[in-house]
Formats: sequence, C-alpha cells, structure tokens
Amino acid sequence: MKQLKKYQELAIEELLTYSNLYFKRDGKETIVFQAPTGSGKTFTIASYMLELVNSSERDLCFLWISIGKGDLHKQSMKSVKREIDETLTCTLIESEFFGSKFIINQNEVVFINWEKIRTKDKKTGEFKNTLMKDKETINFPEVLKNTHEIGRQIVLIIDESHAGATTSRAKEIRDEIIVPDLTIEMSATPVLIDDMQARVIVDPIKVIDEGMIKKEIIINQDIEKIVDDEMDSEQLILESAFQKRNELALKYKEQNTMVNPLVLIQLPNSTAGDDKKESVIKFLNEKGITEENGKLAVWLSDEKINNESDKLLDNNGIVQYLIFKQAIDTGWDCPRAQILIKFRESNSIVFEIQTVGRILRMPEAKHYSDETLNKSYVYTNIQSIAIKKEVYNPNIIKSLCSKRREIYTPIALKSYYKNRVDFGDVTTSFYKVFEHEFCKYFKIKQLVNENELTDYYTNMEALRNAGINTEYDRIDNIVNDITIKSENVDKDLKIDTSDSLIKVGISPSDLSAKYNKIISSNLNGFAPKRSIPTIKQAILYTFKKYLGLESARGGIMYIQNMIVTNESIFSDLLNKSTSSYKPIHEIEVSAKSDEEFNDNWEIEPTKNYNPETNTIIDSKLSLYQPLFMELKSGKVDQLELDFINYLDKHEDKIEWFWKNGAEHMKTNFGIQKEDKSTFQPDFIIKFKDGSIGIFDTKGGQFVADDTIKSNALYKYITEERFKGKNLIGGLVIKDNNTFKYYQQATYKTYNDAPELWENFDNLFK
Repeated sequence: MKQLKKYQELAIEELLTYSNLYFKRDGKETIVFQAPTGSGKTFTIASYMLELVNSSERDLCFLWISIGKGDLHKQSMKSVKREIDETLTCTLIESEFFGSKFIINQNEVVFINWEKIRTKDKKTGEFKNTLMKDKETINFPEVLKNTHEIGRQIVLIIDESHAGATTSRAKEIRDEIIVPDLTIEMSATPVLIDDMQARVIVDPIKVIDEGMIKKEIIINQDIEKIVDDEMDSEQLILESAFQKRNELALKYKEQNTMVNPLVLIQLPNSTAGDDKKESVIKFLNEKGITEENGKLAVWLSDEKINNESDKLLDNNGIVQYLIFKQAIDTGWDCPRAQILIKFRESNSIVFEIQTVGRILRMPEAKHYSDETLNKSYVYTNIQSIAIKKEVYNPNIIKSLCSKRREIYTPIALKSYYKNRVDFGDVTTSFYKVFEHEFCKYFKIKQLVNENELTDYYTNMEALRNAGINTEYDRIDNIVNDITIKSENVDKDLKIDTSDSLIKVGISPSDLSAKYNKIISSNLNGFAPKRSIPTIKQAILYTFKKYLGLESARGGIMYIQNMIVTNESIFSDLLNKSTSSYKPIHEIEVSAKSDEEFNDNWEIEPTKNYNPETNTIIDSKLSLYQPLFMELKSGKVDQLELDFINYLDKHEDKIEWFWKNGAEHMKTNFGIQKEDKSTFQPDFIIKFKDGSIGIFDTKGGQFVADDTIKSNALYKYITEERFKGKNLIGGLVIKDNNTFKYYQQATYKTYNDAPELWENFDNLFK
C-alpha cells in the first residue's frame, strides 16, 4: 500500500472526526471532500474507509457510486482494491450479484455505475435497469432495505459528485432508496447546497509542495523557435509537441528515472476529427511512431478506453502518443501523461479541467531538480484562449508568455530555495524519547535491545516509590443535592460544594477526555490533532514494554486511569519528553526539506503567466517584456506599481529592473531567513554603473515581519559584497511622494528612526 502524504493524513483525520460526530447524531448528514485533481482522492477515501472500520465498533458497509459514462465503477474498484487490505471486500453491482444475495455484508464496498441505476422510463416512471425493477428475484432497493433492517449502517461515497449528485433524480435515489447513514461527496469542484455543509478541503499548495502534481501548465511554449513559412498551424503544434516530448524523455534519463513521457492528442468532436486523425497518424508515422510498433495508441470509443487503459499506466510504458476524440473521463489516471495537443473546434475553445487534469500528476509523486519536468505542456492551434477558471487552483494554467530582453547579461547571484513542509506533528521517533524520559524519571533500567527481559513487578514498585498511585478505582467526584433559590438565579452566586461531593465511577468518555487534556496541555507547541495519537501510542508502547500492560482487555482504561489519577507527575513527564523531542523534530524536518543554494542563479529567459490572475503593465525598463503583474482582489499592488513608475523615470541611471515572482519556486530569487525559510524580495535592479540592487517594497510599518526580512537582506548583501559582488538593497517604503530604503544591520521602523532611512533619489546622483 502506498504511503499517505501528510495532507492526506490530515484530511482523513478530519473525515473521521466529522463521521463520528454525525454517527452520534444519528442524522443523514453529508461531508464534502474537496481536493484538487491529481491529489489522490480515491487513495485518500480508500484509506479513510479502512481507518473508519478499524477504529469503530459500528456495523458498516459502503456504496461507492461513480458518476460518468462507461464503466468508471470498475476502474474505481480496481483503484481501491490496490490500496486496501482484506479488512474490506470489494464487489461490483451487476445483475447476477443481486439475484440471490439479500444484504450487503459488513465491511463490504459495493461499486455502482450511476447510469445503471438512475434511468427511468419517461412514460411509466419505472426504473429501466433490472437492478432497480420489481421482479421475482431480489432487486437492489430490497437489498438496501434488508441491510438497514439488520442494523447495518450504509456509508455512501459519491465519486466526482459535481457531475450529478445534486439533481432531483440523484436526491430521490439517495434519500428514498439508499437512505445512507452518512454520505461523502468527493470532487475537485463540488456543488455546495449550502454554506453549512461540513467540508474537508485539501489546499492545492500542499499537494504541489508534496510533489503530487505539476507546478504549472504551459501553453505553446517555444513554438516560435521552429515556425517557418511552409508550416501550417497543425504541423507547428505537432512538431513542437514532438520536440518537447523528446526533450522531456532525455531529461528523465538525466534524472536516472524510468519515465517515458506520454503525449495526449485530443481530436475535434466534429466530423473534421476524422480527417484530423488521419493527418496526425501520418505525421507520427513519418516520425517512426506507429500502432504496429506500440508507440501509438488510438482510443475513439469508451470500449477502447476501458479495455486498454492498463497499457499506459506503467511509467516506462512503450506508448508515447495517445489519440482520443472525446474528453477522457474524470478518474482516468496516467501520471506520465505530460503533454496535451488540442486541436481547434468549430466553436470557441474552453480548456476543460477533466482533460487538462490528465496531465497534472507527477509520475513518481515527487518533484525533480530539473524544473522542466515539474511542468505540463499544452500545444493548441486556436487563435484565442478562454480558460475555464479552476476555483481550487486558479493560477496553474499559464497561456501568457513574457521574454527576457536581449540587454541582459549574467548576474550570477546566490539564491536560496527551501521547500519546508512541517505540519508541527510528533512522529514515531517520539517513542524512544518518551521511553528514555520514562526510565530516567522513574529510575528504571532502560532496555538496550528488544531481546532483554525486564522485571514488571520491580518496575511497578519504582513507580510507586516515585509517588504513583497504581490503584484502579476510576473515582470521580460530583456534587450532590444542591438547592438554589429562584430569587438568586440572576445574581452572582458562589456556592461551596466541598461538603456535597459524592464519589462515583468515572465514565469511560470522561476518563478519555481528561487523559487527552493532560497530553494536549504538555505538547510544547506541537500540533494537537496529529500529535496526540502518536503520543498515546508512545505511552502504550512504553507501558507494555516496562510494565507489561496490554492495550486489550481493559488495559487502555487502566493506563488512562493511572495517568489521570497521577496528573501532576505525568504532566511533568510529558512536558520533559516533548521538550526533549523538539531538537530531534527539527533535525527530522530539516532532513526532509528540499534545501538548495544556487551560487550562479540567473533570471530565466522566459516566464509564463495565467490571464485570470495577471495583467499587463506598461514599463520600458522591465527586463521581462511585456511586464505581467499579479492581481490581488482584482487590483495590482499600488506600492509596487508606484515604484515601477518611479523606476521608469530614471532611464539614464537604470539599465533594467526585474519583478520577482511570488510563487515559491526555484526559478524565483530567494534569500535565506534566520529560520531557514525563504524570503523572495520584490525587485532586482541593474544600475548602469554595474551595481545590482535588491529591494523589497513591502517594508516599513506595513508588514509584521519587516525585521526578519531586513536583517536577512542586510546579511545577504554584506556577505556577497565580501565575495566581490557590487550589491546594494533594502526594504522600501513610500513617505508621501518620496521613496526611502533601509540598509542597516539592525532594523528600525521609519516611525522610530526616520534618519536611518535613505532617500532613494540618492542612488541616482
């Protein structure tokens, strides 16, 4: 089974929390699971189902409905079966399946094609499919009814729910026939009925940061390099894609990875698509790519897609090009697909996410050191582009291109990049830390290896000698027989209950709550949601190893009772343990982080932008032409715009300026901050005297982390000057109509020390 990514673990924890809450309410609730294309929604939900049955005493079964044409439910079942163990049983809903079976078994997942159960006869109003019809043998609605009657709870999973889960027919089947005890709707772009629906949302940035999907989709990259007078638009995009695929294949080899990049070619749906198919096949055959040698596959029907999908899934599969006519259905997954060729339709084009989504995934669920491999590429012969806005990640498709002016000469700056993904969670390495602190605290001999024997009785005596009460009485104190007179209800009233307490047995839920609170109160800054389960396991591991206490047969409640009864001692122990673990955690995070210094960083020759989130700004001194600036709430940053206009007025002193990107990418310029995270200053300026300026316009009293940025920039400039670099720079503010910059070792705000802020005009004298 694949390893869960951290964002998937977090999503599963949220899903379980909502699930347990809704089961207790005994309501027919819906949880919306929203995750971007390529994030592994199927794997996440499969893992959630396993966790749900393993962590719950409920009698559960599952219905997995796949919405879409063809046999997507079969594909879904195949995907889920790859990820689960024998705890869950997967079955398909077919006519023979429900011929003699009366119920859905416990922990069984039944996969259903939506089209097979929803269609009704317009005249009679009866369901068309034999699975739904009244008949001599048992039908699907009767199986569901029988399953409910024996007390088994049904969890309904709706895959790609945006495609039809909110229609009247869907509601009828769900609410009147299936009547699930819980519904999970999963989609990248869910249709929300109201704002009150429980939602578990996966941030696309987390998915990108963990290397699951591409960072960008670039449209028509470098086509101008190969265009000539004899090429038509069709030949141009085919040749461009051919050269890009060869480039990618070579770069994968340089990375020592066995990935054979795949090109998807989408034909028009019109009759012109047949003619286009012939010309595309002719072009590819001339390049030595044919169906006969296996390098070309042609899918023009659902049957082909369903029967031949597996041929393309292997990262090193022989197929290099796939021709298809209709959009490949949501759910089809081939991570090595990296290039899409899309031909002009008779009407205007809108890039559909279910097609573009096929080239988003990373083949090995990680990013590579070569940024070219972390992008996807679209080649199309349309004259204009209308991109369907992706609500969950609006900046990934980039059809606009800006180019570096020829005036540029190498600047060889030192740039820093660190992809630091730290969720602040305690990991399993905490086990050894807690074990060490436990033995040290109670003066118990720590075992060096697993084969050593320990004396449980002696160890328990050591706990008693340290003041631990090991008796198991589950005693709780509650108030008894208190009377408050009505006339005192609205008054500030303090009642002494010390003489009115009675001793009773504490409930398991209250005991567990107190136990959790002791742990959460001693985390020393670690994230509770992900850390508490690990700390609990560390406690169980240590108590079993040194005290012989098993988690089964009431052992967990005994351990919880011991810790709650002796709260002050175990709080001290947990506090010491999490404190001791902190430096180990820092080492773990640092080791996992992608940290890189590039001593010879240069500004990229080109950069691509998304038209939905960027706009063109006129600037004669911008190194990139045209200059694109990011829109925030529909506007560009006014301070940055004012600074650009100011720089443009000094053509006699400035050779060019470059606007740094805001995305956390290696291609942007970065400086290491004190906490080893990355600071990306807004501007690099090349002055005509040869000096280079590095400035950040988010300075002054307007930004909370000015001190960290200013100190990092000063340290960077000082160190690079010592190496011979002619650098200046600092934070920039605008005071009335005058720009000021700060270049001092210790940061002071403009309000506190205006005399330390220099006039930017002085740089032009």
